Amino acid sequence: MNILEVKGLYKRFGGVQAVADFSLSLPEKGIVGIIGPNGAGKTTIFNVISGIYKADAGQVILADKDITNKEQHQVARAGLGRTFQNIRLFKGLTVAENIMTASDPMAGYGIISCLLSLPGKLRTERESRKRVYHYLELVDLIPYKDWRPENLPYGIQRRLEIARALATGPKVLLLDEPAAGLNPKEVGDLIELIAKLNRELGLAILLIEHRMEVVMGLCQYIYVQNFGKTLASGTPAEIQCNEEVIKAYLGDEG
Repeated sequence: MNILEVKGLYKRFGGVQAVADFSLSLPEKGIVGIIGPNGAGKTTIFNVISGIYKADAGQVILADKDITNKEQHQVARAGLGRTFQNIRLFKGLTVAENIMTASDPMAGYGIISCLLSLPGKLRTERESRKRVYHYLELVDLIPYKDWRPENLPYGIQRRLEIARALATGPKVLLLDEPAAGLNPKEVGDLIELIAKLNRELGLAILLIEHRMEVVMGLCQYIYVQNFGKTLASGTPAEIQCNEEVIKAYLGDEG
């Protein structure tokens, strides 16, 4: 069964067709990748799925619910979490507080409970702190919980962004170039972390990535984009042997 389906997606910016007739299926507990050169429309696909951009045509189905052109907060509540190509962390907050910002909107108390500090609010806050600690532990950030993000190594900042996305309680996690800027050791650690999240949480993961060791090491299925169109799709073995992909993206040595 597919947890996420994208059907016939189109997105244009002025005279540029950024995405044309893109379709994708992400199975429950699956890991699927989108690759392609810069400008191929990969992040635009993510932005349409997550509600940042409105689709010109097409459909996005998450857990049998149509989320096409829903607002970002509605998409998040439906079960979609994501990270960004450029890290977006709150520098004025600690690591733990950054994660708390993602879990707070999911709290069940209202403004009256908040103003009066009623038992429901206090109970929810205790539960929220437990969840934050759980996500810190999951991504190995307990030693850094009181640090400011700007004082952390880049690889740790990436882990924090993933932890914050997890705090929204997603069914599907979108990772936009999670290995960007990482050294080889950090890339290896990232691959292990993503595999762990998929295995232990049962999360379905859709990722955009240029680092082939990440894509080939994690993904069961890959979509290759080029100039807004899908050039090919298939298993890692099929993509590695596809002559059109080799020529357009992986490099033509002939």
